[in-house]
Amino acid sequence: MSGGATWDDLAPRVLAGIAMAVVGIGALVAGGVWIAALAVLLAGLMIWELAAMTAPARPGEARILGLLAALAMVAILWRHAPLMLALVALPGVAGALRSRRDRIVFVIYATAAMIAAYGVVALREGLGLAVILWLVAVVVASDVLGYFGGRMIGGPKFWPRISPKKTWSGTIAGWAGAALVGLAFTAAAGAPGWLFALSALVAFAGQMGDIAESAIKRRLGVKDSSRLIPGHGGVLDRFDAIIGAVLFVILWGLVLPLPQFGG
Repeated sequence: MSGGATWDDLAPRVLAGIAMAVVGIGALVAGGVWIAALAVLLAGLMIWELAAMTAPARPGEARILGLLAALAMVAILWRHAPLMLALVALPGVAGALRSRRDRIVFVIYATAAMIAAYGVVALREGLGLAVILWLVAVVVASDVLGYFGGRMIGGPKFWPRISPKKTWSGTIAGWAGAALVGLAFTAAAGAPGWLFALSALVAFAGQMGDIAESAIKRRLGVKDSSRLIPGHGGVLDRFDAIIGAVLFVILWGLVLPLPQFGG
């Protein structure tokens, strides 16, 4: 967005961001049942929003699919068994049994959202608090610096056909912010020296998660996934970058070692 853009949404955006940060960081630090409860809540709300967007004439069905997603997440987190992980696909498959816009996209994105919700818990409980705090800090830094960099500097658009507000200046500012987070964790938490580069890659994955959700909304002709969060739109609007970042970290961990902190 150009430097002449208004800042009217800044106050509600900041206040809602603070509230989300308090709840989110509190759950991450507490771990256990609290982070599990957050994952269940996010799974249910994200699937509800996606179902409502792709079949707006059936709001009751969207609520049922959101509840199904929450229950599936409870089952997954209760057992942590490989077979139970297949339940991440349940809401998407169930929602595709009836006609809706972009049925295949619905299945893919719903499954990605479920994997990300589970991944937050798995990373927190499996690798420790520092890893998940690093990931969240990377996404937040990328989002904040991207927001202010894009508005203050402006310039060419990153992908105008899909996300007309995003600029190259904001995108690069987001990478820089993420790299600085990586350097800070290297200095303060004993993380490996290459964390700054991985942080920039995670930021890029988060930006692609944002772009993916923007593309879906553009195809469906909606501005926000819902109006739950003042200044932010819906839960998917706020956590789309987390979905991309968590999926990237999971895939990275399947091939290459994830960073170890405190070593």
